Amino acid sequence: MKRKENKDINNEFNEIQNNDKKRTINKVKIILCSIFLLAILSYVLYVVIALVKNPTDTFMVTNGEVSQEENVNGYIVRNETVVRGENYKNGMVKIKNEGERVAKGDSIFRYYSSGEENIKEEIAKIDEEIQSIMENQNGAFSSDIKLLESQIENELNLVYGINSVQEIQEYKKNIDSNITKKAVISGEQSPAGSALRNLIEQRTSYENQLENGSEYITATTSGIVSYRVDGLENVLTTENFGNFNKEFLENLNLKVGQTIASSEEMGKIIDNFSCYIIFNSDTQEAKSAEIDDSIQIRLPNSDVVKATISNIIEESDGSRTIALKIEKDVQELISYRKISLDIIWWSAEGYRIPNSAIKQVDGLDYVVRNRNGYYDKMLVKILRQNSEYCIVREYTTEELQELGFTNTEIYNMKNINLYDEIVINPTDEQLLQ
Repeated sequence: MKRKENKDINNEFNEIQNNDKKRTINKVKIILCSIFLLAILSYVLYVVIALVKNPTDTFMVTNGEVSQEENVNGYIVRNETVVRGENYKNGMVKIKNEGERVAKGDSIFRYYSSGEENIKEEIAKIDEEIQSIMENQNGAFSSDIKLLESQIENELNLVYGINSVQEIQEYKKNIDSNITKKAVISGEQSPAGSALRNLIEQRTSYENQLENGSEYITATTSGIVSYRVDGLENVLTTENFGNFNKEFLENLNLKVGQTIASSEEMGKIIDNFSCYIIFNSDTQEAKSAEIDDSIQIRLPNSDVVKATISNIIEESDGSRTIALKIEKDVQELISYRKISLDIIWWSAEGYRIPNSAIKQVDGLDYVVRNRNGYYDKMLVKILRQNSEYCIVREYTTEELQELGFTNTEIYNMKNINLYDEIVINPTDEQLLQ
């Protein structure tokens, strides 16, 4: 009996020991797992911090363009001559369209004659009478009449869809002329001929009154016709740019992009070969500019045109008021006096990379190339640079020798190439590899 009790006690003791071992092992496993998870968490945290401090993003080297641009407001100055006649209060009929080119002596527009509306009403009444008589005529029409009717019908069809005032007036003039010819022929071939001839004579008399009473305005010089007259044609002239300083231009109180209203009393002839744009700037590029420098500008219609600096005024606040001459897209600007445009001070093409890829060491500029995790430090020469990007190239052997590099160092140098992947924000460690 005692033996059995001792055996039970031993079994119970062993079981307790086994349970203690299991608990100890489980505790060790938990500790090891905790240490492992903590190590992983620490590594991830280290990588995140490293990426935040030194991102490993790369940029592929491509051929691109870098430019230095500036948006400004520009005032347009033109060679323009206002033309106006004595009868400008009568109203005007445009002979030439807005923006149309004319030669010296061409008729641009005419003023209505006194009593013109009444005369036109009389002519309309006569036309109705003539048409009524011809419609009531019996008998065969001559071939001449049929031909005129065909011409009238064709010209009426051509008028539809035409937006040009001048072309419509030309067709109307031809149609009226053919109707009159038809009436004359009909009058000669019909019993009602005398009545038609009397109506035609009355109509001709009225037309002569219109012609003689109208005042025609002709071009005093060749150029572009415009009816947009704003009163600044004799103020913003090309004779003395020295008067157009910043204060003078601002006092004009012009709105950017505002279209000049069309006049119903006068027109003007604009030099279509060139015009000027004046702007103010205090940038370093403006302060470094010189007369006769060539730059480019981007106009509101997105066209990029060449411009030449023709005048510079030094302002008291340290800025400069600069006059540019352009010889392209002059016609595109005739509706405006003040515009928003982009000044393109310079542009360059070549290997284009972000400034953040440049690392300077001892006064020289380097980039780091990444090829499958292997880093190569490469010396580059910056040709042009704006606030975001730069154009670079490799140094020539002669330039490297002038910088003091040995032939061995030059031989072992890696050079930047198209489609290289370079590191953004390279670290000192990457430069040392």
